[in-house]
Amino acid sequence: MLGTSGESFGMRIRIVVADQAEARFYDMHLPEKSLRPSGRLLDPSARLHERDLVSDRPGRVFDRAPMPATRRGAMAHHDTGGERSARRYAAMAFARRIVQQLDLARRQGRFERVVLMANPRFLGMLRRVLPPRLGECVAAAVPKDLVHQGERAVRAHLPEDALR
Repeated sequence: MLGTSGESFGMRIRIVVADQAEARFYDMHLPEKSLRPSGRLLDPSARLHERDLVSDRPGRVFDRAPMPATRRGAMAHHDTGGERSARRYAAMAFARRIVQQLDLARRQGRFERVVLMANPRFLGMLRRVLPPRLGECVAAAVPKDLVHQGERAVRAHLPEDALR
């Protein structure tokens, strides 16, 4: 395969370094093994306070509570945990945006393999929303939060077997 300036490249790898707020994309062409930044996505909602993610208070659930015979039919009231689910929903939406951008690049032939790097929880979210065709391209998944590290740290954590 020929690059834009006519040089010959082997395997093309896209590296995604992400967390709930930011995703950085790098390209690597083998056998060269040097990283080139190829894009960035930000999710401004990840920086918001939980109270700003929801429009109102969490919902309420009413359960029949087991009570002594004298208070039969008493009701228990508790919150549904809307704040945590709002933050989780925002993170899943951002994971979907990342995967959509990756899948578009895959369909355009910009890479053959992908390496995912994210903290374990967000890595799980990314894996859950990967379409099967893109999932087949995943050469490695690294459970490390490196989004605020430089290219040197990213390169140091790339598994060698993913670069073959």
